[in-house]
Amino acid sequence: MTIQVRPVTTDDWFACTWLEVSEEQKKTFPAPVVYWLAESRFVTDFQPMAIYNDSDLVGFAVYSDQVHDAGDYWLPALMIDSKCQGRGYGKDALLALVQWMQKALDCKRILIGHRPENVVANALYESLGFQRISEELIDGEVVRALECN
Repeated sequence: MTIQVRPVTTDDWFACTWLEVSEEQKKTFPAPVVYWLAESRFVTDFQPMAIYNDSDLVGFAVYSDQVHDAGDYWLPALMIDSKCQGRGYGKDALLALVQWMQKALDCKRILIGHRPENVVANALYESLGFQRISEELIDGEVVRALECN
């Protein structure tokens, strides 16, 4: 298994629109990929990324390439297609995204949010060192931060 993250291109944007989470997960990840692709055309700091396992498209993510607040960079979306879940792709993809962001942006801290009921995201983010930074929800989400070295 070789997970890679790549900027979405004219060659794979349409394939990305077919990626989706399970019906149950749509309650905690309601925005489809097509929404994120459209938003990234107008929110110019949103960078859509395709997630591949070798040559197979397995997921999608969005990161912000603009510094926010006190030097933080946001990772507003990460998803693995429902047909590809349960294989460790989410963890490897998040690690690859963190490395990408560190190299491309020289960021010191990465923020990510999730709905409180999304226990899978909660466990994944905690396992990789993302610490909760506020007891209060922000826009309905738990916000976590990863300090980068």
